[in-house]
Amino acid sequence: MDQLLNFNVPVDVGLLERIVEVMYKGQPEEKKMASSVLTDFKENPQAWTRVDVILDQAQSQHTKFYALSILEDLIKYRWKILPQEQQVAIRGVVVHLILKLAADEMSMKANRLALGKLNQVLVQILKHEWPHRWESFIPDLIANSRTSESLCENNMHILQLLSEEIFDFSHGEMTKAKTRSLKTTLNKEFSMIFNLCSFVLDNLESERLLIVTLHTLHRYLCWIPLGFIFETKLLNGLLYKFLPIPSTRNDTMRCLIEVASLTTDPAAGGVQESHFVDIFQHFMKQLVQIIPPKTDIPNACENGTSEDEDFVHSLALFLTTLFKNHLDAIEKSDTTGQVLQAHYYLANITMVDSPEIFKICLEYWQALAHDLYHQAPSGPLVLHSAMQSSTGSSSDRRAHYAPVLSRVRIALISNMAKPEEVIIVEDENGEIVKERTTDTASIALYNTMRETLVYLTHLDAEDTRTIMLEKMSKQCKGGFAWRELNTLCWAIGSIAGSMSENAEKRFLVVAIRDLLQLCEVSRGKDNKAVIASNIMYIVGSYPRFLKAHWQFLRTVIMKLFEFMHETFPGVQDMACDTFIKIAKDCRKQFVKPRPPQGMFVETALQLLPGIIADLSHQQIPTFYEAIGYMIRAHPDENTRQALLNALMALPNQTWARTMAAAAQNFECLKQPDTARGLANILRTNVSVAKTLGNSYISQLSRIFLDMLNVYKAYSEVISTTVGSMGPMATQTAAIRAMRSVKKETLLLVEMFVEKSTERELISKNFMPPLLEGVLSDYKSSIPAARDPEVLSLLASIISRLRDMMTSYVPPILEAVLSCTLEMITQNFADYPTHRIHFFGLLRAINSHCFKAFFMIPAKMFKLIIDSVDWAFKHTMQKVAQTGLEILLELLRNISRSNVANAFYAEYFVPLMQDILYVLTDRLHKAGFTMHATILFEMCRTVESGMVGVPLWGNQQVEAGMTNQRFIREHIFKLLASNFPNVTKTQLQHFVTTLFDASLDLPTFKSHVRDFLVELKEFNKEEDLQLLYLEEQQLAEQQRKAAEEAHKRSVPGLYHAPSTAETAGGEGSSMMD
Repeated sequence: MDQLLNFNVPVDVGLLERIVEVMYKGQPEEKKMASSVLTDFKENPQAWTRVDVILDQAQSQHTKFYALSILEDLIKYRWKILPQEQQVAIRGVVVHLILKLAADEMSMKANRLALGKLNQVLVQILKHEWPHRWESFIPDLIANSRTSESLCENNMHILQLLSEEIFDFSHGEMTKAKTRSLKTTLNKEFSMIFNLCSFVLDNLESERLLIVTLHTLHRYLCWIPLGFIFETKLLNGLLYKFLPIPSTRNDTMRCLIEVASLTTDPAAGGVQESHFVDIFQHFMKQLVQIIPPKTDIPNACENGTSEDEDFVHSLALFLTTLFKNHLDAIEKSDTTGQVLQAHYYLANITMVDSPEIFKICLEYWQALAHDLYHQAPSGPLVLHSAMQSSTGSSSDRRAHYAPVLSRVRIALISNMAKPEEVIIVEDENGEIVKERTTDTASIALYNTMRETLVYLTHLDAEDTRTIMLEKMSKQCKGGFAWRELNTLCWAIGSIAGSMSENAEKRFLVVAIRDLLQLCEVSRGKDNKAVIASNIMYIVGSYPRFLKAHWQFLRTVIMKLFEFMHETFPGVQDMACDTFIKIAKDCRKQFVKPRPPQGMFVETALQLLPGIIADLSHQQIPTFYEAIGYMIRAHPDENTRQALLNALMALPNQTWARTMAAAAQNFECLKQPDTARGLANILRTNVSVAKTLGNSYISQLSRIFLDMLNVYKAYSEVISTTVGSMGPMATQTAAIRAMRSVKKETLLLVEMFVEKSTERELISKNFMPPLLEGVLSDYKSSIPAARDPEVLSLLASIISRLRDMMTSYVPPILEAVLSCTLEMITQNFADYPTHRIHFFGLLRAINSHCFKAFFMIPAKMFKLIIDSVDWAFKHTMQKVAQTGLEILLELLRNISRSNVANAFYAEYFVPLMQDILYVLTDRLHKAGFTMHATILFEMCRTVESGMVGVPLWGNQQVEAGMTNQRFIREHIFKLLASNFPNVTKTQLQHFVTTLFDASLDLPTFKSHVRDFLVELKEFNKEEDLQLLYLEEQQLAEQQRKAAEEAHKRSVPGLYHAPSTAETAGGEGSSMMD
């Protein structure tokens, strides 16, 4: 071992190989020793000098990779601190090894993996050296490429890697200035690269070299000047030489896809668009030779090779990309019907059984349907001069595309994805079961398909109706198949609101009538479950129709009540979900007097015991919530109270009996079944409180004191039991049931506070008894028995009641602060829910009751600051983010208070120091936006002179020292001591710019980000991907806002959340 680490003698490659072999295949202790030796060897500054010998003599690929990793780490993380002569020597070694291994085809084949790694190492060097200190790289590479085909092939791989590193992976890897420099140089020297590619494609016949050259072209086509594409013979060669040949066809298609994705310069006056028209026309001439127009493409893919499917995939991508970017110009020049022919190809391809191909086509049909719809959202078809017929007269685009769009409707309806509301599915064994997990990919696909079908329905509602009803008729007459019926019904539900009201009525009456008849004649629970789920999904999707047809709505609700007795898995769940959806959307219909029956909600309340008889304890709260939405829709408060009393009669009777029994014998409350029954009652109350807002006060008042007494009683039982049995007692059935009652109690109060607007009533009547019982219980309980819902409830109350809670904050902090910190500061893992809610509570206090901090002892305030400091260093992202938000708000609140200087004197420097720590720590990269924002605020606070006390405390400083100078020097020393590899000039520039008052926040963030990117070169573990998270989130927010605004303008496209679900307090729906 010592011999290997002695760099004064030649390296023993055989010994190294044995150690590497032990590393991969030895025993645990042997592996540990081998790892230590290999690490010591790699970290030696002279290790790189042994790489060429190791690569030349080693037989094991593992050993070769180890040697190359020495070079890679050296170049990535220590390159800038190496002497220049050493950099040149390393560069020479790498080039020599590449030339040696790529000298001939046999050597390339034997060393392909090592050569690939060397190519990556070379590109890492280029990112540092080229172009300023290696100007001849591209000319040298091109000259070497002409000496042998094997060298040429490897150099193509290097060019591909170089393009990827600069254009694809530079974001977060290099500073913006460095990236711009490399792009500019590569652009200038591309003519040499292009000439090499052209030479290979025109003159050489090696299939492997041709393919790798096409790959290289593919990498560069997206950014090179358009003249290289349109003013050379490149396109002619791609279309007529390489596209017809099966072996190069798919690689040629990838190049053509890149060309199709290019956009032209508007200043060119449309001249360049003509080139894309030429590409399309020449491509279509070749396509009809490769795939004749009448080919059954789905069948051909099913029976063809993987290359055939790959070509169809590329064909779909090429046509859709070309049309998205250049359809207008292509339409204007189309005189032979090639555009429509190409769209027929796409419609045919859409039916191919491939999810990826289907998504590509779907995205284009969505864009085309969107474009056609917005030419004339409603009314008769309009003329559009962009489309010229073969005779030269203007032609209506919508009418022109109508035949192909009819095929698209069939394709989408036949392949409709499952909506989120449907939970009865067919499993991999062909059995109908209840869905256990949410398929997010399927939901996203459904949303896209739904939007596309809505546009297609607006374009031709009659054709959509005809296709759907014909498919429904076939299902009813010819024996239905689960998949076909499901996709059809999901499609029917998806277009709700996109037809006129009369057309929608005619369509739905036929569709639902056929489904009900099918349900009557079908046999077998599986079949009936499938049909029932489809009926429920469709009727729940058409609230406009239901509101306009009361008798039909009543029939639907009664049918749902029937389904609530069906025990087939999933049917009851879906019936309850559909019931609550309809109750939200049509709630006013249920409280309108309808002689002779009266209000339907009264009928439902009379039938309630029978309706819920077969529902589970998890489903009953959903039913009560739905009735709550109905009750809330009634305009009269007295009537709402009467209906509420009727709704809660059953649970209130059970509650009263239990309380009476407990008064006679407290032991009955300890029974697990009794506790579970109380928890179910409280859960039902939570659902009702969610819907009724202020109207729920009467019901809460009825049970509030008993509820608190039960809470206190169960707290005492839990404490006593845990005291005698230990923490394991919390896992027993009885204790778990009691804790469930406590949690539901807390959730009920929290829900009521959030939904009610009676702030003063809550503060005076409910808070004193609530806090008295809850706080003492929380503080005295053992950690395992403390409910995190207490912290969540307190945060909600403070957020809702705001300054009314200021006087309550000191006793709240006294009860929860120390004991919770003792729980969560032992490590970063235990009690995760307590952590989140605890810091949520601190943030609520800071935001709404900041003055309460002046009412607590200084020791407690310091503990809060320490807690916030600990929070933003937390490895759990949500906790760290909350800690940063608290700190930012606290700093702003402090700056406006009369205790600012006292705060700054004690906490300013330590807080800034800790912010710099998390800013430069890779484990906290997700918080970059907040780190930079807080640092910006603190730097501006110092620079503006707002700090009126010396920040150096008891330290000895030079005479005339100022806070501005002290903080600059402090930050400089702090960074210099932690990052010794960063030059003094870099640090000086960074620190000086931090305090540049002319910088706004975005520019400040960019400055900090560039500094962190520079640090990455010396911190190999660092991953700076999330430094750009803020820009990504902002772009996503803007995209969603624009998308929602657009959907609101298209009938049937936007499904707004029910106002009953989102509004707090009183108020009623605007939808009716």
